[in-house]
Amino acid sequence: MAATVKECLELQLLEVEMLLSMFPKRGEFSLDADAVPSIQRYLRNADGALPPQLEYRIALDVGEARAKVELQVLLPHMYPQVAPQLFARSDALHREQQLQLNTRLRSHISSLDPGDLCVCEAVQWVKDNTLPFLENCQASSERAAKAVRAKEMLHRMWIYSHHIYRQELRKKIFDCAKKLNLTGFCLTGKPGVICVEGLQENCEEFWRVIRYPNWKHISCKHVENIETEGSIDNLRLFHSFEDLQFQAHGDYGLRNDYHMDLGQFLEFLKQHQSGHIFQILFGVEGKLSDN
Repeated sequence: MAATVKECLELQLLEVEMLLSMFPKRGEFSLDADAVPSIQRYLRNADGALPPQLEYRIALDVGEARAKVELQVLLPHMYPQVAPQLFARSDALHREQQLQLNTRLRSHISSLDPGDLCVCEAVQWVKDNTLPFLENCQASSERAAKAVRAKEMLHRMWIYSHHIYRQELRKKIFDCAKKLNLTGFCLTGKPGVICVEGLQENCEEFWRVIRYPNWKHISCKHVENIETEGSIDNLRLFHSFEDLQFQAHGDYGLRNDYHMDLGQFLEFLKQHQSGHIFQILFGVEGKLSDN
């Protein structure tokens, strides 16, 4: 048995020499510095302990795009009498394609005559057969990217403020909504409510702008995200950005101290499929008057 192991190890070293001549550039062939010396020491004194199994990696360029594929090799002491452990990996391959590639590689190696050195054969097979897997992987990635691009997300923010009175603030709100192609409304008075809907990045930019530099007593109470394969315009509840004003309750002699009729506001929300938002904004369930 020892002689057989010795013969196998000698063949392994011969194959390493061939591979080094095939891949002389730095980084192409990676091997632990003590791997070959430890086998050589064993070959000089076969009565000692077996050396570690020979293990190395070969970096391959595949196709015109020169995609990087690494062939990882682990040789049992009895290789080539028994099959080597081979694994091809690439960052350009998805997990499923990589699994299929290695299944095919193992099947090919197992079809070869036992006792023959086969790592060089495995190298050539990987170079000749990896490209279709890379192309399939790229095609599936492009399909996935198109599917992602085909889907859009409508973002809707419900914003509550203690009050909205000042004309310059209202102008800022309307100008920003128009600039960012947002629909919704601004309810002026006490309380103040803003709804904006559109692309997420535009809604978030609107929220950033109107809060700056320091709008106190304002908060985003609720956010809705709705995905669609069509246009987000089909999901909008509002067709423009409305200036919403209702009959005020109570005039206390102060020009700006008036309260909106929340019953009318609830009716407005229900007309726009948003009645559930009333409780989110005000913490109470909305009820319409009998009138």
